[in-house]
This record gives sequence, structure tokens and C-alpha cells, in this order.
Amino acid sequence: QVQLVESGGGLVQTGGSLRLSCAASGRTFSSYFMGWFRQTPGKERDFVAAVTWRRGTTYYADSVKGRFTISRDNAKNTVYLQMNSLKPEDTAVYYCAAGIIDLNSLPTRARDYGYWGQGTQVTVSS
Repeated sequence: QVQLVESGGGLVQTGGSLRLSCAASGRTFSSYFMGWFRQTPGKERDFVAAVTWRRGTTYYADSVKGRFTISRDNAKNTVYLQMNSLKPEDTAVYYCAAGIIDLNSLPTRARDYGYWGQGTQVTVSS
């Protein structure tokens, strides 16, 4: 049974930093994209960042480029999202996701991910 468990969310002031973790278990993820999405009430789940498990190729939403960094630790089966220079508009529930996606496609659509974590709240105060 695949499990993705997020941790690391919390309350931080504008300009602060947080690191989210996503511990993955239940199968071999070497062929997978691992992604982070975020969602606010009444809105769709938006792409934040993704990484290929095998090569570590990264993708970012324009809104977080230069501020967020996604990485993975193969030995620990864990994906991280380092978030710096946080802004109030980054406030959301952040979800970790895993999916097998064609390498010729961008890994930015939530519907392409088959496995999801339970989410972790990130709140940035102004």
C-alpha cells in the first residue's frame, strides 16, 4: 500500500522559511515524478514543484522559482520542499503526490498523479 506522509508545515512570518518533507513507502518510486501541489479553500489544487525520482530533474511553478527548492533523498525515500522568502500568498495546504508521467509531458497537472498525501498546512503571516 502506497503511503505519502507530509510533515513540516506550520506558521511563519513573511520572509521566513520552512522545509516540508514527504516520506514515501509501499513501492519502488524510481519511475515516478514526485510533486508538490498547494490548495486554498474554494480553489483548485495548483502545481508548485516536481522532481523525477531517478534523475532528479526539477520543475517549478513561476510563482515559486528562485524561492522554493525541491529535492529527494533516495536512501530515505523522502522528498523535500525547501521554501524561502515566504509570502502571505504562499499560505495553503501543501500536498505531496506521486505519479508516472510521460517524460515528454510537463508534470504540472494534478490529475496525472495517482497517489497523494494527506496535506500539511502552511500559513505565512504578514
